[in-house]
Amino acid sequence: MTLDMTTVPETTTVLPPLSAAARRRRISGVVRRDLASLRRSPIRIFEIVFWPTIELVVWGFVTVYLQASKVPFVVSMLLGAVLLWQILHRASNEVAIGFLEDIWSRNLLNMHVTPLTTTEYLSGLIVFSLTKVVFSVAMMGTMAYLLYGFGILTIGVALVPFMGLLLVLGWSLAIVAISCVLRFGEGAQVIAWSLVFVFQPIAGVFYPVSVLPSGLQVVASFVPATHVFQGMRDVLGGAAIPWDRMAAAAALDVVYVALALALYTVTLRHARAKGRLSRFGE
Repeated sequence: MTLDMTTVPETTTVLPPLSAAARRRRISGVVRRDLASLRRSPIRIFEIVFWPTIELVVWGFVTVYLQASKVPFVVSMLLGAVLLWQILHRASNEVAIGFLEDIWSRNLLNMHVTPLTTTEYLSGLIVFSLTKVVFSVAMMGTMAYLLYGFGILTIGVALVPFMGLLLVLGWSLAIVAISCVLRFGEGAQVIAWSLVFVFQPIAGVFYPVSVLPSGLQVVASFVPATHVFQGMRDVLGGAAIPWDRMAAAAALDVVYVALALALYTVTLRHARAKGRLSRFGE
């Protein structure tokens, strides 16, 4: 059988596998794949809208009650905490669930036998999760303004570094959760959506860290989110952006990312050596 060269489109281009253009194409392929999957899953779309809405409404009514009861509490701080917490929560969950969907669809092995590198695969999951986080924050910000008169821009320009630091932390936690699933199997998938909640009590999301026991305060100082949420309260209280806290959070984020990637590399190598990838989804 001969190959008819006329069937090959003239516009077809072959990119060097390690070129930046090839890497961008592979990453965008992961993003387009996840987008196509999301468009065909009304349940996932509903979940993206439902949970942020419920959390905002519940905490919003709590602030209304506190206002009516003359409780000395700054409502904007609570609503700001809810919005920033959703950024951390969604950043972690969306990446981890994107990985789990490859397991549930029995597609994980296929993803790891393609030219797609580990970095490109994780980058694709992160980029797609970012689009969903932005959508969730925009929706919650609009609702907070319409229902409670709280504008997310009340936080000011500090919102940008706050969001960036929380996104990086969330992605680090997602990579750790993925590593746990690779190492311990599908039974560990509950970690994918629960790991971030381990940090909620000690990060001072809805209250200052000073209310914690002294031992936990020391632990909290090593959590990037602690510095972000305290910085948010400082800014909403009229203070300038606490750049010292932001620098500490950024440094800790770098450590978290490095440790998460190292853990993922080790667990993926172990999973490949033991043939675990072929058994996921069976």
